[in-house]
Order: sequence, then structure tokens, then C-alpha cells
Amino acid sequence: MSDSAPETEAEAETEAEAFPADFLWGAATSAYQIEGAVAEGGRTPSIWDTFCRTPGKVSGGDSGDIAVDHYHRWRDDVRLMADLDLNAYRFSVSWSRVQPTGRGPAVQRGLDFYRALVDGLLEQGITPSLTLYHWDLPQELESAGGWPERDTAHRFADYAGLVAEALGDRVDMWTTLNEPWCSAFLGYGSGVHAPGRTDPVAALRAAHHLNLGHGLAARALRATLPKAARLAISLNPSAVRARTQSPADLDARRRIDALANRVFTGPLFKGAYDDDLLGDTARLTDWSFVHDGDLNVTKHPLDLLGINYYAPSVVSATTDNGPDEGPDLRVPRPDGHGASAHSPWPGAGSVVFHQPPGERTAMDWSIDPTGMYDLLMRYSREAPGVPLMITENGAAYDDKPAPDGSVHDPDRIRYLHGHLAAVRRAMRDGADVRGYFLWSLLDNFEWAYGYGKRFGAVYVDYETQARTPKSSARWYGELARTGVLPQVPPQP
Repeated sequence: MSDSAPETEAEAETEAEAFPADFLWGAATSAYQIEGAVAEGGRTPSIWDTFCRTPGKVSGGDSGDIAVDHYHRWRDDVRLMADLDLNAYRFSVSWSRVQPTGRGPAVQRGLDFYRALVDGLLEQGITPSLTLYHWDLPQELESAGGWPERDTAHRFADYAGLVAEALGDRVDMWTTLNEPWCSAFLGYGSGVHAPGRTDPVAALRAAHHLNLGHGLAARALRATLPKAARLAISLNPSAVRARTQSPADLDARRRIDALANRVFTGPLFKGAYDDDLLGDTARLTDWSFVHDGDLNVTKHPLDLLGINYYAPSVVSATTDNGPDEGPDLRVPRPDGHGASAHSPWPGAGSVVFHQPPGERTAMDWSIDPTGMYDLLMRYSREAPGVPLMITENGAAYDDKPAPDGSVHDPDRIRYLHGHLAAVRRAMRDGADVRGYFLWSLLDNFEWAYGYGKRFGAVYVDYETQARTPKSSARWYGELARTGVLPQVPPQP
């Protein structure tokens, strides 16, 4: 199906149908990617500060030291959102800005920054959506063992309580973790994200302690926040597809689905890890790090489930009897998660990833809105009664200013149109989707890719920090005003 035009009369009707009047139209960011000011206001290093200073870890030796200077320019950025008619903004809190060692009392100067930001949003009629953790663990906690250690989950709950006490009177929407899969499996498995460790057992331990941390933090939030506050977690589930319908390829799909999706949704929705996940990884660990009572904590009721989606995965069984564990020499593997001699898929070293045919973004990710539709329908079935929120969706392109200074990005508009049409179709088919957050508001520090990938609706000149809304920002603003998908520019 084309991203730019519906193929059937039914699809055309779906795309013309207005989104609900109370639908949230927002943009998303994360603290380390935009704030800068890494040594101001009492903030101490996070694992990403350390990772960026490790030679060879980040493209170009880049870091978030300055990023896009949101710490000093947040008022301008809030005005930008208001000018675009956005009614919601998803941001994350820097743990090491609020609680520099990951223990003890909060630093009020750190909280004051977020108090001012939230007040500025509310003054403009923009709903703040707060994420507690977007990958920036205080370095002191990592030095004590990080997420593979159980204590980190308890430290996270304490931190959640501190932020809730400070902002609970003005923030209604709270997300505990953003993409815990990336924290666990890219941070401790393949090592392409901070802290850069490459231990498959540590990755599985981290996944469980992130699940536990979510549950403990949710309890701390419930104990502190007003009853009307809404609690969420944002996952990046994978729309995993088998390359063929052979039994071997279908089993490869099952293995990756267990590691990409069910390792989190099992504890969240069922209070259990699925038997096949435990069996696939039994040669690595006996999962004794799961203690009695943990899975009662992880199954804390959610008010919203955040879905981050970019592209599907296509997998098959290996044809060469490759290693099931240890370094995977078939790298870079086309799983969309960077190149490493170590796999982020413990227990699934025999699975091969394939790049689907068709258009791709600058990240080399395939463009396929049907994956968005499939995930929304899946979690409507698996978590009935839990409303869904698209907490990230977007695309990187090689955006450049025109001679007159304007920035035109028709490819991004087509990408967004296709995926938002898929959201609308899912809603028409019964999915309870409450809002959509575009990733990202601003071009910014894109983790191990440094400043080489631009996801923003707003172009940032990294030398001057000047902001220029791209044509996609104006297109998205029209959607936020009207609730109806605008036309897309014709293909050049």
C-alpha cells in the first residue's frame, strides 16, 4: 500500500474521518537528547555522559553536553509547540539532575527546572506528559551494578516518589520507563547503547529488574499522586514477521517475539514470564534473579500503554548452523539496532534478520505502516480495557535548508500520513487509542549516531541553535488543529 494515497474506498473514508475531539496531539523528546547543561544545576554524570566519552562509542565523538540547549531555551521551545497548535508534550526527567547519586534527597534546583517547564506548558494550554526514565541512569548506580542489580529497581522507585511529590499537583500523565527493551538488550547485551556492556545474562537480569522497577515505581506513584493521575509504561514492541511460513521460520519469529515483546508484556499483563522464553534462555540462566512476589509487583494496573513504533522486523532461521550464543559474526545485522559483534537477542543467535524490500528512512528502517496497525490491534486484544497511546513514531531523513532558509521534508510527511492513517484504521476497528506523540519535536542528539540523524519536525542548526519548523511541522500542526489528516505533497 502507498503511504501517500488510500487504495480502497474504505481506506479513503477512514482517512477522511476526524479523530476524536479530545485526542492528544503532541511531540516527544528526552532529557539527554535535548537539554544539554550536563554540569549545571547540580547534575552529575549519567551513563550516557560516560558512554559518550568512551572512544569509538558515538559517531563523530559527539555527546549531549550541549545537545540543543533546551535547558536554557525551553521557553522558546514551548512557544514553538504553541505556535504549532500542539496540545500535549512528552518529555523525560533527567534522573541525575534531580537525584545526582541515584540515592538520597532531591536537588531542588533540578526539580525547579521541571517545575518551570511544566508551568510554562500549562500556561500555553499544553498537557505535560512526564517520563521518569529515558535511558539516563546516574553513573553512580551503574558503578554499583546498574540495572542487572536488584537494588536499582528500588532506587528507581524512590526517585519516582521524589518527582511525584514535586510535580504531582500539575502533571496528570506519568510514564515510568521508555523502551526498557533498549535499556536492557542494547545497553547490556549488544553494547551499542550505554553503558555498553555485552553480557547476555546481564541483559536478561536487567530486563527483569526494569520490570520490577516499573512495578515498584508505579506503587510509589499511586501512593503519592492524586487519584485522577494516569500511569503508563512506553514499550517499543516489535511487529515480528516470519520470512516464510516454514516451521523453522515461524519458530524464529516466536523466539524474537518472546525477547522483543513478551519479556515485558508477560510480567505486565499476566504476572508471568512465558515458558518458551524461559526455555529458550535456560542454557544461559535459571532466572533465579526473579524472587517470590516480584511478578505480583510487575502486574500493577496501568491506565495507559504507550506504543513506540518505527518499523517491523522480518526473521528466519539460520541456514548455516551458526552459533546460538556468543559473538555473532553476521554483523551489522539488519534488525535496526546498530552494529555490534554481540547480539541483543540472548538465546536467539540462530535467528537471521532480513531487510524488507521497499522504501527506507535515513536510519535504513523500512517504511511499513501495517506494523503500526498490527501492534495496536494485538495489544487491544492482549490488554483489553487498557487505552493505548502512540508515544513515539517518526522518521529520520537527511533534511537540509533551502536557499531561502526553509526546510521541506515531504518524505517525512508521507511517512507520518501513512502511519496516522494506520492509527485511524485501528481505531475504526476497535482499538482505543487516546493520542499520538510525534518523535521528535526537535532535531537532537540521536544516541550512538550522534548528530548525524535528524528526526525532528523542527530543524536545528547545531552551530547557532536556531530553530526552523520544517514543512512536516506545519502539516502536523494543521492535523492538530482540525483532527483530519491533511493532504500530502505529490511525489517529486
